[in-house]
Amino acid sequence: MSNPYFQFKQFAVWHDRCAMKVGTDGCLLGAWADVTGASRILDVGTGTGLVALMLAQRSADDVPVVAVEVDASAAGQAEENVQRSPWADRIEVKHVDFKYFESEEGFDLIVSNPPYFVDSLLSPDHQRSLARHASGLTYADLLAKSVSLLRPGGHLALVLPMSSLPQILRMAPYFKLSLCRQTDVRTTPKVAPKRVLVCLSLEASSCLHDELVIEETPQVFTNQFRELLKDFYLKF
Repeated sequence: MSNPYFQFKQFAVWHDRCAMKVGTDGCLLGAWADVTGASRILDVGTGTGLVALMLAQRSADDVPVVAVEVDASAAGQAEENVQRSPWADRIEVKHVDFKYFESEEGFDLIVSNPPYFVDSLLSPDHQRSLARHASGLTYADLLAKSVSLLRPGGHLALVLPMSSLPQILRMAPYFKLSLCRQTDVRTTPKVAPKRVLVCLSLEASSCLHDELVIEETPQVFTNQFRELLKDFYLKF
């Protein structure tokens, strides 16, 4: 049996009741998304609450973080993880389908590690399917709802399979979103990027495009990856 929790430097994330466990994608997004100037943050599909917790750690002490999750079991565990953390007073977990989530105040930063494997067969495990597939929340749903909740000058940050990037870029102009930052993620220097971190904005701007390599060789992490996760991973 895998470890039921993942220990970070300032908090622990229990994930035994969540379909999707703590993984590199969420850690990358939580450390990469730019919280500069954000006075209100939203995490879509929070799962364990990992990304919301990371963003709370990185943002100012008066910045509220709202975390929405459609799966009841995951939402319950996210709430427990939040209550055990140093930021229980400013992270709010909501058990709700993002398509029906409403907020009058809006957000400066919205982040999501969204459903993926859009074209693959659904898993027999409904909970895992809901967490992994776009059957419940499509990319179009995610972009449309995010735009309705973003404040002027706000940003939407996502971690995606590289194969999904063309779809996102085709849809972005329809929602008046522009790509302002892109980081291609390679597992090792010689493999093609399989993941990508993107930031979309309602304001047109030039795009900062770079790449991140996780490992030099298996279990030998690059200085770049260490620098990004040094405030979170115990081994760094």
